[in-house]
Amino acid sequence: MDERFAVVASAGSFLKKDGDDVRLPHQWTPGGVGVRSAFTGGHVLNLAVAACVLNDLYREAEAGGVELRGVRVRAEGGFDTSRWKSSGISYAVEVDSDAPQALIAALIATVDEVAEIPRALRQGAAVTRSAG
Repeated sequence: MDERFAVVASAGSFLKKDGDDVRLPHQWTPGGVGVRSAFTGGHVLNLAVAACVLNDLYREAEAGGVELRGVRVRAEGGFDTSRWKSSGISYAVEVDSDAPQALIAALIATVDEVAEIPRALRQGAAVTRSAG
């Protein structure tokens, strides 16, 4: 059976003023980042993708001189719960900016290539337990 785990990371104009989002400090956004997620392994794995993409959108936008008013990243993935095998993670990005749409699309494409957590997951990673 495939169980889905969805998370949302938001910053800037997409931050909710009320609600259940957990707020975390963020170097590129004065209001921090709002995270909407349950606390399970599946959610935390997907949150790593959403948080990395959000962070890298701000980093790459700053480097390219693009002003972002807000970013929201929703990441969702599933697991075959009989074996706890991931069925993959997908993410969607919303950007609030006055920059031309073509520039925002190029920014999102760049981040899809350079974001560290998605890159690592796409290549596979060994996970081992250490003695302590």
